[in-house]
Amino acid sequence: MELKEEEIIHDYFEQTAPKRDLWKRRNRFYQRTIERRFSFIIPTGSVVLELGCSTGDLLNAVKPSKGIGVDFSKEALSIARKKYPHLTFVEANVLDFKTEEVVDYIIISDVLASLWDIQAFLKHLRNYVHPDTKIIISNYNYIWEPILRLGEFLRLKEKSPLQNWLSVKDVNNLLYLENFEIIKVERKLLFPKYIPLLNWIVNTVLANLPFFNSLCLIQFITARPVLPLSREYSVSIVIPAQNEKGNIENAIKRTPSFGLHQEFIFVEGNSSDGTYEEMLRVQKAYPQTDVKVIKQTGKGKGNAVREGFAIASGDILMILDADLTTPPEDMPKFYEALCCNKGEFINGCRLVYPVKKEAMRFLNFLGNKFFGFFFSFLLGQRLKDTLCGTKVLFKKDYEKISRNRHYFGEFDPFGDFDLLFGAAKLNLKITEVIVRYQDREYGSTQINRFSHGWLLLKMSLFAARKIKFR
Repeated sequence: MELKEEEIIHDYFEQTAPKRDLWKRRNRFYQRTIERRFSFIIPTGSVVLELGCSTGDLLNAVKPSKGIGVDFSKEALSIARKKYPHLTFVEANVLDFKTEEVVDYIIISDVLASLWDIQAFLKHLRNYVHPDTKIIISNYNYIWEPILRLGEFLRLKEKSPLQNWLSVKDVNNLLYLENFEIIKVERKLLFPKYIPLLNWIVNTVLANLPFFNSLCLIQFITARPVLPLSREYSVSIVIPAQNEKGNIENAIKRTPSFGLHQEFIFVEGNSSDGTYEEMLRVQKAYPQTDVKVIKQTGKGKGNAVREGFAIASGDILMILDADLTTPPEDMPKFYEALCCNKGEFINGCRLVYPVKKEAMRFLNFLGNKFFGFFFSFLLGQRLKDTLCGTKVLFKKDYEKISRNRHYFGEFDPFGDFDLLFGAAKLNLKITEVIVRYQDREYGSTQINRFSHGWLLLKMSLFAARKIKFR
């Protein structure tokens, strides 16, 4: 019985392949929405594998440096090869296909609905993923089933031989069983036909708002394999500092030993209290510790972090604020979370344990709460504390963020949003490590609650337009 059903599905796709492009033209707004979203999620120049590629339009749209399309329809692949000779197309069942290629992204678009055994498919997927591979799945929202069935009856939509209707929870459960995890879920397209002005109101604005978003037609699920990372890494700890003379030595003394090798990089930002001289003194006082000292050439913490990262030699990059309000003693927690693959971008969270009034004023606390909620909405990943200065990631991932910085521009003088937006745009799994927020022992805060708060809000609205409402 199982074999017969699979043969029916194969024969259907083989027979309908010549008309596939005709159906796509009839529903070109839907097709363009799919192509635009995948092109936004997948950086140009990635190595991309599409399973169930049909006639190759989506694979071509994401502009891969190397694109591999797999489909069991000989007729569909014949059309694809004529249209896109620069791409590689392989005739194979997705359960049998094998490759030695190191793949950055795997596209699975409208495929799960037609599979006989989804879990077996995901199990096979594990054969050609590595820790950095991202899997992008698109499928229909199951609440649209009656409407789409009606569309098939009215010949407004191509008929499907078999339809598995999967909720996000269903997909999440299947992924979990085969050692994958969801990074984020996005829903798009509230009205699948293009009408000027109405499209902007409904599909750009309403479709991205709570409640309306749950009614959208297409679900885009970004997932990653959960694979253990089994080795130790070297670490670069960047400490940007302005007027923090009294905290410099404690940054060295209080940081525990962890990793293969530790490198401390102090970046001094035009202080008036002798911070730079103190850095040089500490560098000489601890010859057994790898300490580098540089003067910042630009302005702002964001620039200081970027200049520190630029000379860092460690496998892992860490930011430790020189005020030491995030305890240096907690840095091993961040290292272990990254090394154990609990996430790909580790962010500090100061808003769980009780906070002393002197450590974080009430308005600052409210601001942190607001930005945490707003960023969770924008990025599709849960964030509680966006403004904690302690952030940790692999150097190779930071280099990807740096190469893609042109998408947002260098708009963030603080650096926190720049890194968070960049990580989310590259589909890195963001995980928070909970820390206790301490009082300052030296100096005073350099944050202006109102002017800086207004600047942070403007940056958030800018990011909303670039990420969510587009």
